[in-house]
Amino acid sequence: MSTPRDPAHLPWIGHEQTPGRDEQAYAAALRERIGPRMTAYAQQLEDAGLPAQTVAEREATVRSLLASELAADTATSLQAGRAPLDELAEARVTRLVVDGLFGLGGLQRLLENPEIENIHVNGYDRVFVRYAGGRKERVEPFVSSDEELVELLRTVAARSGAEERRIDRTQPSLNLQLPDGSRLFAVMFLTPRVSVSIRRHRFPRVTLDVLENLGVFDRDLRYLLGALVRARMNILVAGGTDTGKTTLLRGLVSEIAPEERLITIEDTFELGLERDEQAHPDVVALQAREANLEGVGAIDQAELVRKGLRMAPDRVIVGEIRGSEVVPACNAMSQGNDGSLSTIHASTSAGVFAKLAAYAAQSPERLSMEATNLLVAAAVDFVVHVTWSTDKQRVVDSVREIVGADGPQVVSNEIYRPGPDLRAVPATPLRAETAERLFRVGWQPPTVGAFGAAGGWGGAR
Repeated sequence: MSTPRDPAHLPWIGHEQTPGRDEQAYAAALRERIGPRMTAYAQQLEDAGLPAQTVAEREATVRSLLASELAADTATSLQAGRAPLDELAEARVTRLVVDGLFGLGGLQRLLENPEIENIHVNGYDRVFVRYAGGRKERVEPFVSSDEELVELLRTVAARSGAEERRIDRTQPSLNLQLPDGSRLFAVMFLTPRVSVSIRRHRFPRVTLDVLENLGVFDRDLRYLLGALVRARMNILVAGGTDTGKTTLLRGLVSEIAPEERLITIEDTFELGLERDEQAHPDVVALQAREANLEGVGAIDQAELVRKGLRMAPDRVIVGEIRGSEVVPACNAMSQGNDGSLSTIHASTSAGVFAKLAAYAAQSPERLSMEATNLLVAAAVDFVVHVTWSTDKQRVVDSVREIVGADGPQVVSNEIYRPGPDLRAVPATPLRAETAERLFRVGWQPPTVGAFGAAGGWGGAR
């Protein structure tokens, strides 16, 4: 029997390449046999005063031990008259063992598929994936029981970083960022079976040019959005669930100069701006903290915004406004931190203002609608709304410029409105003072026609 081939060089497409339950159980048994040997070897290195192995060295050692175990099991099978594993089965088992010890077990193969956007697990044997373009498919389980799924989640939580994350009866949900940047949410004890939802970001580093090429908006709107960021306009990116708000936010951030100091505020790390030192080397990422086992020590996003303002930011980026952080976030935008960005859930661009008012009314400040509208009008310059087009593509469908507040209403002009296919088309002209501000950062309207002309506006000249 040859040494197992690297699974990365083997095909993994199709039902026949999915590890079965027997292979998953065998891989789990191999992990239990190899794990203690790795621990003992690490202790031997420490006792001898030798440096600990690197991750690459540990993986090489695991593969060597695994090859020995597989060879011994093959010999036992042949002696007993049983058929040994074939080459592809060996590769699948090898992958499961290595992923289980260094990655995310059988889940790793789904995370490595570039076409998968969302993964949903409703009990270990009910796994669904949604591909780019919207196609949904049920796939084979990546663990062999609900108990193994829970154990995988606890392993993932333990590896999630310095911040304590756990899932048990006292903390029945888990919300964290996976090593590849995907966002995982799991819940147990509140549901009949453990449930997991994973949102993947297919474009962790994205620019407005990339989004234009993907058809999210046309060239005129691309140049307008870039100018809004460079002119330090405060922007809210709005939309429904899974419409691409975070991806668009990353695209807008790509227009920020690398010398600016950015402070990001998130409930769970997702933006990942601190990972790209070339694009933005001066980034501090802050994440909300859950209470500990004694029920103390929680820090929410509202408190993080206040702490972030003490760190001399050029811009404050709130991953998502979803509650009491709305007041400090708007205060930050209106107190000199121009160019701040955030996202918010809303089904329409006009509906953003009602959501902000509802959050402010529930905050410790208990702001009235009139007070909230005055705060929003002073803080937010533009709302950019994303949705699904009629042909099932993520697109910008509306852009609103906030003009002011009038009692129970925020007054705004819809600069771009939804077209017949829900893609944004030019509508109301920009205000003259806004256009002047954009001119100063290099934006120019078309030389032919006026604002709102049939040919559109906002191109680069």
